[in-house]
Amino acid sequence: MISVNDDEDLHFRKAEFDPDDCPLDCSRPCEIVCPANAISLEGTPGVLKGGVITERCYGCGRCFPVCPYDKIRAITYVRDATATAELLKRDDVDAVEIHTNGRQTALFEKLWSALGDSIGYLRLVAVSLPDVGDSTISSMNTIYSIMEPNLQCFNLWQLDGRPMSGDIGRGATREAIAFAVHLAAAKDKPQGFLQLAGGTNAHTINGLKKEGLFQTASMTSIYITYSLPCFLSFQIEHPLLCVFLSFELSFLFPFSFLENSENEILPCNSPNSQEALIGGVAYGGYARKIVGRVLSGMQSQYGVACIEDYPEHLLMALKEALALVGTVKYYNNM
Repeated sequence: MISVNDDEDLHFRKAEFDPDDCPLDCSRPCEIVCPANAISLEGTPGVLKGGVITERCYGCGRCFPVCPYDKIRAITYVRDATATAELLKRDDVDAVEIHTNGRQTALFEKLWSALGDSIGYLRLVAVSLPDVGDSTISSMNTIYSIMEPNLQCFNLWQLDGRPMSGDIGRGATREAIAFAVHLAAAKDKPQGFLQLAGGTNAHTINGLKKEGLFQTASMTSIYITYSLPCFLSFQIEHPLLCVFLSFELSFLFPFSFLENSENEILPCNSPNSQEALIGGVAYGGYARKIVGRVLSGMQSQYGVACIEDYPEHLLMALKEALALVGTVKYYNNM
């Protein structure tokens, strides 16, 4: 899967600062709050060296407000649509995630047009957007009308409740669940599966169950797993299990289907279905947090190394991953 944005977006930014501007006696709170260990400062006589490690920074923004001297700035970027279109035509890419603000559909239309015939190579198009209140459904319908003429695959709406906050604590998932409740209750939402993101963590599934939005016993489920390419990913296979964990984002879709009176199979959140359920959960910051603990332990023992070279740590990481996604893959209230 490749991610692209149609305008400035929290997921497409990096922190940046000049360590030469930092006072030598600074307590460096930015280093402490960074969940990705993407800030490293080393003091030498009369000067600080280091700064933001760009390839680690994923733009969470937690360092911005804690800098006592207001030296950290955000560098935003919009991914080139033409270059993205060429990447989508590759054999090893079969999905795209489009981030949009849900307010300016003209920007989405411009991006969609620029992607051109590359859309025909895909198996999934995911549109990630925030809750923009009463205009959310209207914006989604407009976006779907833009996509529909060229859409030949599954489409998914990623509900970005509270971006990049799942690792903060239990309450971070409330906004994502509230967004899901809003969309699930809407009668005029467009075709497409609903997936939670932004604030998802170990408490999300229980929250969905309480709202009646998780898988029901009357449905047949097909599990499909997608993952964004990232610094480290790994896969395990078993006759009853297939898990692919990514530090950047881990998608797990329990796609549910219903049979109508003509014995046709319909997605559970199609316009003709009786139920409105959540089709998946995207774990980002929280997945990085739980697997990051294993990586930190490995690096403190062996230094910078590939986790595949240390089976005991790989197994620990897999156990953490299974504990997170197991509630999705094995839940059944029959």
